[in-house]
Amino acid sequence: MRKLLTLISLLVALSLVLTACGGGGTPATEPPAITEPPAVTEEPAATDAATEAPATTEEPAATEPATGEQVTLTIESWRNDDLAIWQDTIIPAFEAQYPNINVEFNPTAPAEYNGVLNTKLQGGTAGDLITCRPFDASLELFQQGHLASLNDLPGMENFSDVAKSAWITDDSSDVFCVPMASVIHGFFYNKDKFDEYGLEEPTTKEEFMTVLQTLQENGETPLVMGTAEQWEAATMGFQNIGPNYWQGEEGRQALLAGTAKFTDEPYVKTWQDLAEWSQYLPEGYEAVKYPDAQSLFTLGQGVIYPTGSWEIGLFESQADFEMGIFPPYVENEGDTCYISDHTDIAIGMNAATEHPEEAQTFLSWVASEEFATLYANALPGFFPLSNAEVTLDNPLANEFLSWRQQCESTIRNSYQILSRGEPNLENELWRVSAGVMNGSITPEQAGEEIQAGLDQWYQP
Repeated sequence: MRKLLTLISLLVALSLVLTACGGGGTPATEPPAITEPPAVTEEPAATDAATEAPATTEEPAATEPATGEQVTLTIESWRNDDLAIWQDTIIPAFEAQYPNINVEFNPTAPAEYNGVLNTKLQGGTAGDLITCRPFDASLELFQQGHLASLNDLPGMENFSDVAKSAWITDDSSDVFCVPMASVIHGFFYNKDKFDEYGLEEPTTKEEFMTVLQTLQENGETPLVMGTAEQWEAATMGFQNIGPNYWQGEEGRQALLAGTAKFTDEPYVKTWQDLAEWSQYLPEGYEAVKYPDAQSLFTLGQGVIYPTGSWEIGLFESQADFEMGIFPPYVENEGDTCYISDHTDIAIGMNAATEHPEEAQTFLSWVASEEFATLYANALPGFFPLSNAEVTLDNPLANEFLSWRQQCESTIRNSYQILSRGEPNLENELWRVSAGVMNGSITPEQAGEEIQAGLDQWYQP
């Protein structure tokens, strides 16, 4: 028995050494974990591959769990912060219904995930279920034959085209991941300060600017944001209020089709707003980084914070005042409102899994109302993408979610297809949006530079 244990220990040690060696080459531009808004900072290795599903990605016909001997499914993920949630809440709920399927959550550090996952997939050691980043990173895995098509998976009918847009081929012929969650953009504010000055939540641009002016006249810092890291100006500014100018999906699809340009009025108006915001930002905002801005708000040193639902957990743990939220303002009273309800995380099936029936059973459960409710309550601020009617325990999360009933949903307009080339659209939006807020370029120049860069490589 002692010899057997020694042999097993040696084999485990050898396996760990090989895994560590295989995961060493991680891109430096890995997107951050989804506790912060994700950013497109790298292009996929192959941008012109065919979008047809490789033969190896055909899914088996059966979708019911196998009976009899117990099967273990392993989930690959970058969400290491969620380990306890999966182990204590989500997996037990699934295994209670499917006792013959054991599920293990095996996360990798966020910055290492893409590199480690690719090494495992190429070596045939990846788990049965793959947590999917949005858009090109996962599309490339599908094109390489690593993710299976899920077109016929029971439960996929629960998701809208917008919900599936981050995990579908360019020609919309194959969807390859089950959408799990999105984040919603908006504004947090200090309710105590609003009450002190008799302010109401603004709904139009004019009302918003009046609130900022009133706060400034009373010695407050009206708006908390910095431009030192640039991405905040684009993600929490441009992509936050912009959909109300370019009319959400209509405008986004027009950019993809080439019938709209960034020099058009809706985009220039968005940058004009950001330029107007600058006078209400903290002193020295050009040097303020993202964590600095978060701290300024939670310490009560700024009244309004343009950001998104992903901040709920942190802000509620740090702020000692009552917080409120309001959706992005519209240009004129009565205008249709649009929100950036950005697709953020999904899960797919490893095409090489030895347990496709059980994997599909799990994925169908992920598409269910039960999973949506469990996940959304475990992670306030990350919202189900299915059409399930979910009740959330967190009041702020519930309010964010209610905006889906009031406004039309869209996603960030730089994420699908348009950031594959050079210059990278997402990174360029960071640069020019920060430049506009810093006063180094005009809104009109921002539009011209962005469109010129896109024209260098993108032809609809």
